[in-house]
Amino acid sequence: MAKDPQTPLDEELKQRDAKPGTPEQQAEERLAEGELEGLIEDEEPLVEPAPGSDAEADVLAARVEELEQSLEQANDQALRAAAEAQNVRRRAEQEAEKARKFALERFVKELLPVVDSLEKALESMGEDASDVHREGVSMTLKMQMDVLGKFGVESIEPQGEPFDPQVHEAMAMVPNPELEPNTVMEVMQKGYLLNGRLVRPAMVVVSQKAG
Repeated sequence: MAKDPQTPLDEELKQRDAKPGTPEQQAEERLAEGELEGLIEDEEPLVEPAPGSDAEADVLAARVEELEQSLEQANDQALRAAAEAQNVRRRAEQEAEKARKFALERFVKELLPVVDSLEKALESMGEDASDVHREGVSMTLKMQMDVLGKFGVESIEPQGEPFDPQVHEAMAMVPNPELEPNTVMEVMQKGYLLNGRLVRPAMVVVSQKAG
């Protein structure tokens, strides 16, 4: 009866059985001979940090700082622009208010001679003037002053007050021992203010120390 052909595995087992010693000793011999090379898998290498990671972090930190500075500058510019816009608006409102208050200044200056004429006409009326005539001029003058008062016009009548060069114009200086020097002795023509601003100074006679 013919024998079955031997396979490479059978040959390997036969050679193993033919070797003396225990299986452990045989394994050590095979390891020494390099037969077990490649049977033990290599351990996975440790993952090392990518080269240049610190430099990349520094770049990112610098970029973040740059963006923060840019944001701060943008906020500062926005605040400055808002403040400037507010100042411009406030100045425009002040100019508009000033223009509104003093738009009538020229008109008032033109109207004051009419008031002066009415006052002089009333003062110069003699005993022969009728009461009706006197009352008519007086009423016209009062109506005129009431209208001016509604638009912020007020008169300056500094009789007996200290001389103020800001609102008075000295037409003459007269020695007077009964008054303190620089006292308004007489008002030759009343002055006027428009909303607190001088429209026409009062023309006055001022006392001075007697020689």
